[in-house]
Formats: sequence, C-alpha cells, structure tokens
Amino acid sequence: MSSPVWHDLGPVHALKGAPLREVVIGKTKIALTYLDGKFAAISGVCNHIGGPLGKGTIIDGYLVCPWHYWRFHRETGAVRPGMGDSRVPTYELKEEGGHLWVNLEAATKRHKGKHEPHPLAREPKREDGPLRVVGISTTAMTRSHPRYSTSDALLESALESAAQEHGALTRLIRLNDLNFKNCEGYYSKSAQACTWPCAITQFDGKDELEQVYEAFVHWADVVVVATPIRWGSASGLYHKMVERMNCIQNQVTTADRVLIRNKVAAFIITGGQDNIQAVAGEMLGFFAELGFMFPTFPYIAHSLGWSMENMERNVAYVERSRQLRAGAKALVERSLEFSKVLLGMKAPSHVEHGGRKGQSLDGGITSKD
Repeated sequence: MSSPVWHDLGPVHALKGAPLREVVIGKTKIALTYLDGKFAAISGVCNHIGGPLGKGTIIDGYLVCPWHYWRFHRETGAVRPGMGDSRVPTYELKEEGGHLWVNLEAATKRHKGKHEPHPLAREPKREDGPLRVVGISTTAMTRSHPRYSTSDALLESALESAAQEHGALTRLIRLNDLNFKNCEGYYSKSAQACTWPCAITQFDGKDELEQVYEAFVHWADVVVVATPIRWGSASGLYHKMVERMNCIQNQVTTADRVLIRNKVAAFIITGGQDNIQAVAGEMLGFFAELGFMFPTFPYIAHSLGWSMENMERNVAYVERSRQLRAGAKALVERSLEFSKVLLGMKAPSHVEHGGRKGQSLDGGITSKD
C-alpha cells in the first residue's frame, strides 16, 4: 500500500463558505463538499462521459453532474439508486493546524457498471435491398381536428410515386404525432456533453425522436422534408427537430466521425407568404452540415404571395394542382436517381428535371414548380 500523499486545500474557515467546489490538483479533479457541518470529497469526474461534478449542484446529499444529471453520493461516491451500478472514487480528508488536507491517493476505486449500448449507437451500415425514402412532415395542427396541409399533400404524392413508380421502400414520419423534448443545449455546456445518441434519447424512454434518428442515420437513402412557411421561416416543429440533430453534426467536430454518408436530402416548401428561397437556403445549409448531398434542383415550392392573404384559395389551388404533384414526383425521381449514383447502383445520366419552371398562375398565385 502506497504512503498517503497529503495536499493542503487551505484554511478550514474559508472552505466552509461554499457547499460545493471543484478542486484541481495537477491532473486530479476533486468535488469538495461541506454540508451539515461535515466535509466530504469524491472524484470530480462523472462516470458517464467525464462531466465536472464539482461544478454541479447538491440534491439530497447527491452531487448532480451539470452535463446529464447523473447523481453520486457526496460521501460514498455511489450513484443514486435506480441509476445502475456505478461509483466514483472517494478521498480521505483531515483537519490539521486549521487547514483541510486531502489524501490524493483515492480511498476507493472507480467502478463503472455495464450497460447495453443504445440501439442507435451501432455503426451505420446500409443493408442490401431497394432504395429507401423517408418523408418528414413538419406541419403542426390540432391532433383531434386534422386539417388539409399543402406541404403534407405534396409529400404524400412524392412518397407514393417513390413506392409505386420506382419500387422504393417508404416511411412517413409526422413530427406532429411524436412526443419529443426540446434540445436542452448540452453543447452549450461542453462540446463533449453533446453525445451520440442524443442524451435525451438515451435517458428518456418516452422521447420519440428516436424514430427520426433511426431513419436519418441508419435506414433512409433519401430524406424528403416538407415544411410550411411560418413568418418567413420553416415551421416551429422543423426547428425543434433540427436543434436535436446537433448530436449528429457534433460527432464530426468532436469524434471525427461522420454518421451521414451517401445520403440525399430534398425539400418541399409551401406557404401563404413569400421567402421560399431563404427558407430553402437555411434548410440546405443545415442538411449539408450533417453530411447530406442534394440532387439537381433540390426543392420544390409553392407560395400564395405576400399580397394575397387568402388561405382558402391557396389550399384549393394545391388540392387541384396537377403541376405541383408532378413537381413532387419529379423531385423524388431526381433524388432517387442521384442516390443510385452515390451508392454505385448506376452511372450518372441525364434526368428530366420537369416541374422547375416558374410561372404565374390564376391571378397572381405563384408557383416555383
């Protein structure tokens, strides 16, 4: 057994001034607490992914990691019951000459309980079979009273064409039907705190964004995202989703790991006001950061126009428009053809790009497609 390595932490009276503090001695981080008239010290490094316990909070005698809220008892180092079998090292303390001293040789060892990896954590690998297209609906509406959605209608046309005319497997995911939390900003705490799979998905069994993660990273070859225009931007549900996608992009910067390879993204944008190109540009920029690639003319769009606040007419126009449905079908065809090239299923060839001619229709209703 090695001899104690005692280190002077400072005057006792000064250390009593804070219930929790982080102490860094060389490469050793210690979470020092003072509660109910008693000092205690445990490792300042969380067992999960190394979060700073000394910068967390104390709840019922447990130190709460500020990154993902794992809890370790301030005296024993044991994880809170119900959180598995895990323990961080503890450190011996003594008071001498009015100062507090810590033995830098840990009194107990670190123990990390074994956990089965989350299903999303598997290495992305495309399985053999036909091309796979996922459609993401980002429109929001009252669930008990659904209404006609112009963006959904065109998305459904695209998926129907992908399946019936091109033999692709398809899935439709409506964000409005999923219960999922907002991004909690783990990246703002530390780049390493934003994990893959998303920490929210790992800890909250009721969070249903797992379906979207599975589709993006593991299942789909082509992703088609449909959004209405909301005050000159994509929908609120779209933004709620993409904020949670930060865990995918962050893997590139923190782990040099690219999760999205040889996948195609395309977009459908409709609304009662202009700003189509700005919305499209924002979406293109974000999906490019994830690693997606784009077909020629990667989006179709329709807008009633700034001066025509007549939503009933807009809905009726989309309902009867063969041109817009043709545009949706052409969009998914371009995406599938490009996906085949990326996956080595065929050589590059010319594809008809129908449905991209802008023209004015029916007294000012404008369509880009």
